[in-house]
Amino acid sequence: MKMTRLSRACAVLSTTLILTACSHSEENLSSQLAPGTAALPVLSADEAGNFTQNAYLAFGGPSVQKQQQGWTPILASTEGASNVYVVGPQKGTDGAQYTTVQQAINAAMKDHNHGEREYIKVLPGTYNGAVYIPAGAPPISLFGAGTTADQVVLQQGIEGNTAPADYRKAVNSNGQFLPGDRAWYMFSVCGNAQNQTIGANCSATVWAQSNGLQLQNLTVANSVQDAVDAGEHPAVALRVDGDQTLLDNVHVLGRENTLLLTTSDVNNKPVTSRYSRVYVHNSLIEGDVDYVTGAANAVFDHVEFHTVSSRGVKQASVFAPATPANVPYGFLVIDSSLTGDKGFNGEGGAQKALLGRASDVGVADGGYAPGQTPNGQLVIRDSKIDGSYNLQQPWGNAAYSQRPFNGNVAANRDLNDTGFNRLWQFNNTVSAAQ
Repeated sequence: MKMTRLSRACAVLSTTLILTACSHSEENLSSQLAPGTAALPVLSADEAGNFTQNAYLAFGGPSVQKQQQGWTPILASTEGASNVYVVGPQKGTDGAQYTTVQQAINAAMKDHNHGEREYIKVLPGTYNGAVYIPAGAPPISLFGAGTTADQVVLQQGIEGNTAPADYRKAVNSNGQFLPGDRAWYMFSVCGNAQNQTIGANCSATVWAQSNGLQLQNLTVANSVQDAVDAGEHPAVALRVDGDQTLLDNVHVLGRENTLLLTTSDVNNKPVTSRYSRVYVHNSLIEGDVDYVTGAANAVFDHVEFHTVSSRGVKQASVFAPATPANVPYGFLVIDSSLTGDKGFNGEGGAQKALLGRASDVGVADGGYAPGQTPNGQLVIRDSKIDGSYNLQQPWGNAAYSQRPFNGNVAANRDLNDTGFNRLWQFNNTVSAAQ
């Protein structure tokens, strides 16, 4: 996968640094003017001042409120780190101690569980199988040793429509997870589900419930991808439940529900007493339907969102935030690019993709209750959007409740008015489809 020109220009030059956005510059000035329209609401400069990286990352974490000390993402140095656990295709070659990432995680938790950061180095190769990092694990840096992110691939092919029995066979065929393992509860809660299918939450290739996780210079993929039809096949590549998660130079690849950022407990149930924070930098996320979703506080800085048409889905869409109604922040996209493949370009191509829609999760068709049910929040600002997307009507009806999109364009508007959607743009530029 190729990174965008914007991402390459702001690539990390050191493995120890405070990650901040590079200055924004565009070849063309944005034509977006506030307040926009009910179909495409646009923030004013004053309104956009409320939606910055610092504002998002200062909210949430251990509680659902603004913290006295915000979170400044700092990428831990992997140079000279002691007690590095090395994973490789062949044990004993190039220093490899383990042949699966899960083995290294289990060893790190057993050997060092006093809160200090643990480092897991993954040598170039493709590693098949689930990777689960349980709640209470120490902060972990999981990093690829290749020169590019696509040289280290963690993948598995499980979708949400999988039956629990089939999930157990696929995920634990060789006893990767055993009673007494710290991550056993994660496998058990999905493998022993009483429903006919495991659901999207249990389909992730990499699932982390710990705080302080850092992923760097690797690819996480759900390999189901085009092996299924154009119907509903949620198949998560990366799921994160913990606070202060940082992704840098990571490719997250899938189709439906590729990246799931949420806040759940050890019983796989959403919690309302805390709110996870995630920072994604210099990365690529690929999918086709609601492929960035969940209820968490996330900042995407210099990220390429690439929408694919290969499955021929009825309606492609990037974002599906499920932000609680009482929470002012969901997803923030800054200095990024939104692109699509050739299927969205020209006559006879696929229907133009949407930038997204709210996810009114847990609500029946027509059952949206203002102030009570989720009301997804998202700001896309200072970014480039190509012609793969419906630029006049970029937002769709909400998932689950099907409430029609309705942006607030009133004078002196309340940006968190639950009678309206909270999907906004500011200072974006558009370009021709790729």
